Amino acid sequence: MTPIRHNASGGSDNDAVLDAVRDCVLAVGVRRTTLTDVARRAGVSRMTLYRRWPDVRSLVGDLMTREWIGVATGAIPTPEPGVPARDVLTEGLVAAVRAFGAHPLFHKILDVDPELLLPYVLDRRGASQEALLELLAGALRDGHADGSVRTAHPERQARSVLLIVQSFTLSLRTMTEEDDPELAPEAFLGELRDILERTLRP
Repeated sequence: MTPIRHNASGGSDNDAVLDAVRDCVLAVGVRRTTLTDVARRAGVSRMTLYRRWPDVRSLVGDLMTREWIGVATGAIPTPEPGVPARDVLTEGLVAAVRAFGAHPLFHKILDVDPELLLPYVLDRRGASQEALLELLAGALRDGHADGSVRTAHPERQARSVLLIVQSFTLSLRTMTEEDDPELAPEAFLGELRDILERTLRP
């Protein structure tokens, strides 16, 4: 067994542990994942894990934060000269909802352990939501500056946009019909794009 090492940049090899958690959850779900399983897959001792994470749920919380932020930031296109900030943001958000729909960990949690997501829908914001709100507020300020986004309180506007996108992300599959092109997921993503455009347009 080896300890989790910290590098000069202040990061760590925690990704190896989070990768191990992801593999366990994909295999058996959160409720059947144990710290012993994670330690074995990650090649570290249980005590090494206990120093950082008191239980499996805290590990899964950090995993979800890493994965959700990665999906969202990876979906946002690189800004190009002359392209309005609103277009970049809208396309990025639609792409993010599509990416979540294809994400295996997100699917596994929705199918097997959906109660893990309820606190972040009904009770409090999580770390990934806070990070996404910060990114959204920055993108909206860019849109205010170039005139492509309706001027409003950026934090309130960011929270409102996240509420819209979060509902599509979590509930889209309850509204779609795969055998009807007019009610297929891509049709609803078109509706999301239109909603965001109308919400953000000056």
